[in-house]
Amino acid sequence: MAKLVLVESPAKARTLAQILGKGYSVKATLGHVRDLPSWRLGVNVDKGFSPLYIVPKEKKEVVKGIKEAASKAQVIFLATDPDREGEAISWHLVEAAGLKDSKYHRVAFHEITAEAVKEAFRHPRSIDMKLVEAQQARRILDRLVGYKLSPFLWTRVQVGLSAGRVQSAALRIVVDRETEIEAFAPREYWTIETELEKGGHPPFRALLVSLANGTKLDIPQEAPARAIASDLERARYLVAAVKSKEATRQPPPPFITSSLQQEAYRKLGFAAKHTMALAQQLYEGLDIGQEGRVGLITYMRTDSPRVSSQALREVREYIQRKYGPDYLPEKPRQYRARGHAQEAHEAIRPTSILREPGKLRPHLKLEQLRLYDLIWKRMLASQMAPARYQVANADIEARGKKAYLLRATSTLLTFPGFTTLYVESRDEKEEPSQRLPPLRKGEKLRFLGAFPDQHFTQPPPRYNEATLIRALEEKGIGRPSTYAPILSTLRERGYVAKKDGKLDPQKLGRTVAGLLAEHFPQIVDLDFTARMEKELDQIAQGELGWQETLQEFYTPFAQTLKDELEKTAEKCPQCGHPLVVKRGRFGYFLACSGFPECRYSQPLSQQAVEPEETGEKCPLCGRPMVVKRGRFGKFLACSGYPECRRTQPYSKKLGIPCPKCGGELGEKETKKGRVFYGCLNYPKCKFASSRRPLGKCPHCEGLLVSYRKGIGQCLECKEKLKLEEPVPAGATGGSGA
Repeated sequence: MAKLVLVESPAKARTLAQILGKGYSVKATLGHVRDLPSWRLGVNVDKGFSPLYIVPKEKKEVVKGIKEAASKAQVIFLATDPDREGEAISWHLVEAAGLKDSKYHRVAFHEITAEAVKEAFRHPRSIDMKLVEAQQARRILDRLVGYKLSPFLWTRVQVGLSAGRVQSAALRIVVDRETEIEAFAPREYWTIETELEKGGHPPFRALLVSLANGTKLDIPQEAPARAIASDLERARYLVAAVKSKEATRQPPPPFITSSLQQEAYRKLGFAAKHTMALAQQLYEGLDIGQEGRVGLITYMRTDSPRVSSQALREVREYIQRKYGPDYLPEKPRQYRARGHAQEAHEAIRPTSILREPGKLRPHLKLEQLRLYDLIWKRMLASQMAPARYQVANADIEARGKKAYLLRATSTLLTFPGFTTLYVESRDEKEEPSQRLPPLRKGEKLRFLGAFPDQHFTQPPPRYNEATLIRALEEKGIGRPSTYAPILSTLRERGYVAKKDGKLDPQKLGRTVAGLLAEHFPQIVDLDFTARMEKELDQIAQGELGWQETLQEFYTPFAQTLKDELEKTAEKCPQCGHPLVVKRGRFGYFLACSGFPECRYSQPLSQQAVEPEETGEKCPLCGRPMVVKRGRFGKFLACSGYPECRRTQPYSKKLGIPCPKCGGELGEKETKKGRVFYGCLNYPKCKFASSRRPLGKCPHCEGLLVSYRKGIGQCLECKEKLKLEEPVPAGATGGSGA
């Protein structure tokens, strides 16, 4: 009789079926088969937080099919993903299908290759209940916060909002940064560079850093800057000191989930959600010709940069053969994880470094190939020799009315090392280096010019997806599997919007963040959220009990919730008790908390944040049109509602003509919050673009759109143009399409 193998997805099932061959039947569960009910809390807080799990209606046939297959199988292998979520899915399968202990085994592997899968099947184990309890604690914790806090927002802001434990902390980070930006007062300051020359060599520049005695120079305005520049023009220049040293730059470690999401955003323009979807496809297996279906990368939800000894040997042999001994360090590099990473996991790497991206080109879609290429290069580079540089610093004394100290720096690459293959992206710009002539102490230099330059201090930048993920990781908020859903939720709820590639907190998001900070400061406290993540890790390691941890959180939380509702809730007009949100057969409503003694109830009002005006007039009644948000995203509605019910699609005018019909282009939004650009004459004109329109092409009058950072491309003649004001990389739309 067949051995039954249960996995989450059909793609993974197809790959495993090919690897395992005859004698195995592989079935997909399509994710979780049990969960807490959506229409009620589903947690009995008075009985040790016992959860009420149900099989959702759409999964009943799946469970029925698993039961039938299990009854005919000799042995059952639970081959779900190798993390807490995968462990919990296996446990739920056992419970939902009523599998017998003697009949099932748990197998876990971090890559879907023949060797790794067969090794896992040779060493099955039991379900790790510590991992299951950690996942269950997170699920219950998030359910308690979401179901208890969301109704609070419904009565204060608008129906349908959500307040998640990690989501709310992330929203606070974005809103706090916006507050910093708004409060920032720019300060003027000036710098002065001089251009100098040593006879027979190209000129170079030196920056004024201080007086010769070390006194720092603060140049706040133009007048003193011009005065110093004038003095420098008449000064004599001598080399005061020269220092030269060799510096090395080490390669970055192989990817973990957060670094993959950040780098894919910076280099490829992929949103975190899109990156994870592509990585899932590469992990679960694709057909690559003669090899058939095979998993191309290791498991993509990990916070450990560890690499197996076998993979290291293969990579080092490849470097030796492809690049030569100079590019191979004496010993393999071992990278250590930060914080509470699960060291049993591995980094995200190719399952074989011998599968070069070029060989896979005929078999992969373009976006799959681009992400695989990024992962392949990062893994290979992480084991290559460091890049070496010759760094020279020259201190130069300028003797005028005062004695000044200037500094010239040169950084020259002497051996490329890993940079031959891969250079990590940076959010901050790196200034290009110059080449200094050979200088000796005491040498005279010829002055060519002084260049005062005005600057203003800059506020901290808004977060983009990459920098927010980095902030969440650094603060210990969330885990690898949560970063992409957090970003998606913030956008889909209308709390933030993408503006020129940055996360712009909307009025609704700021209102929600402010309310939660005022009434439930603990929930949005970053240290508290990070501490809860550590405690969940300790549950997974068997160091804490999941029920005790939940009780420690819930007791003060429930009391705070009760106090805040009593203070701020609308009062029952009949008996004075607070009104609370309840759910009935026709949806949510407000009811008296004194029930059953008082049976007063009223509809839950659809009050909202003060609507945003657009400057447009309603074509029916002439009143202002305002921006509102419904289940399918933003839309325009007449401010005279309910007397006037006029609505129309939301769009922001760009003042750029449509290349198809001559109408005006506008910024629009899909129901999932993704920004795109289209003609405002829709549906008569159906022109649309995922790339931001910039204006007319100077060569052919076609439409110029953003191509990548600082570069525009014409849709008509395909000419690429350097832009005077660079367009941020994220301005090309949701997933880099």
